[in-house]
Amino acid sequence: MRLSTRNQLAATVQDVTEGNVMAMVKVVLGDGQEVTAAITREAVQDLALTPGDRVTVFVKATEVMLAKD
Repeated sequence: MRLSTRNQLAATVQDVTEGNVMAMVKVVLGDGQEVTAAITREAVQDLALTPGDRVTVFVKATEVMLAKD
């Protein structure tokens, strides 16, 4: 599959918390940083996501913010 999304990060699923409709999926990048994705519960089930799974995080945003102290 080819995608236009250029921000692709290899990660490992650390935790999956399912709610009634949505789920929170916490992943860890190779350098130890954590990213949390809010996706539908149905998507979690379709992908059969469980801790330890290797995934790719795709980031496509209309806004990017930076901060500096």
